Amino acid sequence: MTPVLELRDLTVDIPTRHGTLRPVDAVSWSIDAGEILGVVGESGAGKSMTGNAVIGLLDSPAHISGGEVLLEGERIDHYTLPQMRRIRGKRIGMVFQDPLTSLNPLLTVGEQLEETILRHLDVSNAEARKRAIQGLDEVGIPSAKNRMDAYPHEFSGGMRQRVVIALALCAEPTLLIADEPTTALDVSVQAQITALLKRLCRERGMAAMLVTHDMGVIAETADRVAVMYAGRLAEIGPVSQIVGQPRHPYTDGLMASTPAASAGQARLRQIPGAMPRLGRLPTGCAFHPRCPKAEDKCRVDPGPKVGEADDRAACWFPIEAKESAA
Repeated sequence: MTPVLELRDLTVDIPTRHGTLRPVDAVSWSIDAGEILGVVGESGAGKSMTGNAVIGLLDSPAHISGGEVLLEGERIDHYTLPQMRRIRGKRIGMVFQDPLTSLNPLLTVGEQLEETILRHLDVSNAEARKRAIQGLDEVGIPSAKNRMDAYPHEFSGGMRQRVVIALALCAEPTLLIADEPTTALDVSVQAQITALLKRLCRERGMAAMLVTHDMGVIAETADRVAVMYAGRLAEIGPVSQIVGQPRHPYTDGLMASTPAASAGQARLRQIPGAMPRLGRLPTGCAFHPRCPKAEDKCRVDPGPKVGEADDRAACWFPIEAKESAA
């Protein structure tokens, strides 16, 4: 089957007075229908930039400088702005981190849903309103018909995020990009939102790219996980393998720094140092200054892509199962 989304060596560059920065460096992965791919990494790893590149929301002067983005087998990375506007919302839905900035405070929730439906679907005003009510009901908004005339500020944070999800899904897209959709929510609401995303992907056969730094959300929601570091794909694989038997030293450090992995210790385990700035990347592998397994080769060679030295990890010296378990 043709993947819903396929990235082939996607590269994003930002030209500056001091040189060109590369926040996304030759990233490749695919997402099938009904599948949720979780994308994790520290702040600045390139997660959100990758999602913005897919949907065509890069702020100038950032631009796609290499690779391909394919939506259901159709290349879209070279699309013009008018072409992207036609598929943005209709074939690709987007859920942003802060629901308040995603909604127009001057329009009712119903008006915003109806506007999106009418823009992308050939339906009457009455049908658009019916679909909008169904959308609110589907994401768990109580008394959906009565809440259509409410304004965004009249909803709680969790309810606003549900409205944003309904807005992203109302034109029936085949791909959903969710950028930190649960960060501003309390734990109980997080669980409700992640359960909602899982159910909608299963019922609709929709593919989803879930960007987050929360490994708990990933473990509960994703089918596969892509780990990014300094713009590159460090590791990708099924969530059970990434969480239980990581192969890349960076992934291993992320898993070890969670409360569950550090249980019984006085302090959380952590990865020493910090992610390098894009303008000051070290020679060789970008992770080698923080890596406990780094050797001379890592200091001069940028490292392999996933599949060159290991089927899951972009590392010359991947962790064996027995090492990870230890």
